[in-house]
Amino acid sequence: MAGQQAFWIDGRSDRERARDGVSHYSEHVWENIGEFEGVWGDIAPVAFACAAWRIATPPLSSPGLVRWHRRILSASCVRNGWDGSLTARVTLVSPLPAALTVSRDWWRDRGWRGWPEIFGQFVEPAEQDLAKVPHLRPTLLVDAPVPLEDLPATPDGPARDLAETAHRALTVLVRELNDLLAPIVTHLEQDLR
Repeated sequence: MAGQQAFWIDGRSDRERARDGVSHYSEHVWENIGEFEGVWGDIAPVAFACAAWRIATPPLSSPGLVRWHRRILSASCVRNGWDGSLTARVTLVSPLPAALTVSRDWWRDRGWRGWPEIFGQFVEPAEQDLAKVPHLRPTLLVDAPVPLEDLPATPDGPARDLAETAHRALTVLVRELNDLLAPIVTHLEQDLR
């Protein structure tokens, strides 16, 4: 069974968009240094990793350094208020739940539609379509802990290697999120065939 990548770092686009020809993300980190306010010197790497993620993903960066599969609508990282651990929150496009596919009694000839797609991307329906027919757009919400072991330590301040440290945090987050979500994405894509 060939797997789907859920997340990846788009290094090629990062270099192409860079003013210095090296890394647009590095430039973006320095332009958004305020995202790290209150993070410096934190004993846990969570807040630093979350800030690095925000800078690398929409809406702060579009297109982002971190890209994701067409089924992923959003992905964020937050500090868990209970124990300070790192929680990933990811929303994915899903097919209809089995309970709604067994029978179409609920359909009642209303012309229900699901997720519109444009060039293979799931998109919000246009307002004119919403005015004509009902839409049922199922999603899955994943809230999951992310291991901290391989995340780089939070810097004490905005040192020269800040962008590289933030990039290392992204690499770990992408790896861990792929480990967690790639099997789900692969299974959802196989359901389409």
